[in-house]
Amino acid sequence: MKAKRQSHILIADDQEHILDTLTILLEGEGFQVTAVKALDEIIEHCRTSYFDLALLDMNYTQDTTSGQEGLLLLKRIREIDETIPIVLMTAWASIELSVEAIKAGASDFIEKPWKINRLLSVINNQLSLARERRANQRLNALVCEPESIPDLIVQSKVMQPVMKLIQRTSASDANILLTGESGVGKSHIAKSIHRLSHRSDRPLVKVNMGAIAESLFESELFGHAKGAYTDAKEKRIGRFEMADEGTLFLDEIANIPKALQGKLLRILESGEFEVLGSSHTRCVDVRIISASNVNFEEEINKGNFRQDLFYRLNTITIHIPPLRERKEDIPLLVDFFINKYQRKYRREGIVVDKKAMQSLIDFPWYGNVRELEHTMERAMLMASSQVIGINDLGLQKYTRRENLEDMTFEQAEILLIKNAIAKFSGNILAAAESLGVSRAALYRRMEKYQIQTNSEI
Repeated sequence: MKAKRQSHILIADDQEHILDTLTILLEGEGFQVTAVKALDEIIEHCRTSYFDLALLDMNYTQDTTSGQEGLLLLKRIREIDETIPIVLMTAWASIELSVEAIKAGASDFIEKPWKINRLLSVINNQLSLARERRANQRLNALVCEPESIPDLIVQSKVMQPVMKLIQRTSASDANILLTGESGVGKSHIAKSIHRLSHRSDRPLVKVNMGAIAESLFESELFGHAKGAYTDAKEKRIGRFEMADEGTLFLDEIANIPKALQGKLLRILESGEFEVLGSSHTRCVDVRIISASNVNFEEEINKGNFRQDLFYRLNTITIHIPPLRERKEDIPLLVDFFINKYQRKYRREGIVVDKKAMQSLIDFPWYGNVRELEHTMERAMLMASSQVIGINDLGLQKYTRRENLEDMTFEQAEILLIKNAIAKFSGNILAAAESLGVSRAALYRRMEKYQIQTNSEI
């Protein structure tokens, strides 16, 4: 999904010829321009539209040269948008006025009559700094830096076609749908695809669609303007804008509400969207990787998921086999997790004895790689010596699991949830982590299936 986005600049001046000159100049440089003369219109535009930069005159009343009107306008705009770069213009500059303007939140200062090279340099510099600030605002919990991504641990034959498909498709901008059971490693594969792509130096932003309350979906994905709703005390950048020029990973994509599927389809088709509370259309260039463990054919037939959206998401589908079908990978994964948790818990020289390793290989792992990781972390803590034995693993026998393939998706999900809750003695947070969902998402599923527990953890 590509859409070339022009930077949108607001120009405010009381002189018509200044507005005309700047509009011609900046549009010739490839910027989108909105030119405004009246003070009240300037504030209204800032409330209803998105701008990448504002270029403001400091005096709007005839024969006024104090600059106080510009300072007041600056403060009012800052109340609406704390992040927009604001460059002030005046023919009556003084050191005192410049200092006061910078203290009030101005990003830079231009004297009239301006030199074109100086003006363009200031504008481009402020736009560049704003992009850097937006990048720095991305939370580490949302943005996965490429250097933090471990290599995929794969040896089994069944995974070789998957690896070849990842290598072939990573270089393209095609949307990719990752399918497979919970815990098979879809997030790690999404990171690897991003790392191998030409977008690897740009952000990878992950959104767990199952963890977002339906009422907040639009705000989370597209952002909101200050005052868009009661609790919108400040402007918020949405995940699409965070991922601009990078990759957006939509995990548990089947959980997106039907009412929002049309809006997601639109941005996939055109790269365009509106921030909640704003009428201004924005454009982003984002590659979409989505993931799910559901049967989309069933969801489409039930009317829960739009077929046209599904076709947009799965330009390429990569199915990741469950861990029980790639047992050759288990010893490698065990070694990886031992090394990982040795460092975390400061324990050295930990090994797994032969019987314990064989038990790990033979175990069905219906929670897949994620369940194996939790098991090895627990074993690391439980082992009384440097050798992890079979009793340290805490593996439980799976009853009725041999018929899992004969179950419906809902029956299998109920069984997995009940087993996870039982395994962690009612600890909902731990059960949710083992299943690869948020606590809120697990509670919603428990309510859906009327699964009871006495724990509030």
